[in-house]
Amino acid sequence: MRLQEIKGHFANSVRALEQAAEELSETIDYCCTVMAEALQNGNKILIMGNGGSAADAQHFAAELVGRFLLERKALPAIALSTDTSILTAVGNDYGFDEVFNRQVAALAKPGDVVVGISTSGNSPNVLKALRTAHEIGARTVGLLGKDGGAIGGEVEVNLTVRVSGTPFVQEAHAAIIHILCDQIEKRLFPAGTLNV
Repeated sequence: MRLQEIKGHFANSVRALEQAAEELSETIDYCCTVMAEALQNGNKILIMGNGGSAADAQHFAAELVGRFLLERKALPAIALSTDTSILTAVGNDYGFDEVFNRQVAALAKPGDVVVGISTSGNSPNVLKALRTAHEIGARTVGLLGKDGGAIGGEVEVNLTVRVSGTPFVQEAHAAIIHILCDQIEKRLFPAGTLNV
């Protein structure tokens, strides 16, 4: 029984990845273009999410600032879930719905890319910050799950993994983040040295 459950998890994860490949490849390609152009023009990428999505935001930023597979210069990316002093001060003084919004208001500039990660598509603090990003003139991306939720209708680039199980959404999000990093590097550094 346990082995069947384990194999079932793998099967569900594979199905989520195959569905994302079928439905999102063109949008991912467009998102790569948006991000690469922003970075090429001297802009930055701001990334946010809660819980596991906060970890995904940090992972994404780390791959850009450090490296993914190519030896190349550092790229400007910030995960908005990492500064505990900001998170606790803003959460305490203004409420949890403001923890990303205040950072976007402080840091985002026109032409930046602001990425919201939410497996439900309904995280209120992510939605509020993406609306502020749009008002500032930043490009907005949603890395979402299920039906895209409220965030899906608010972002310029909607990357919704349309499956219901949160673990499978998260596993597909990890793959999409790696694809974005890979394509950004290849577009910006075509002569980069592979480091694997």
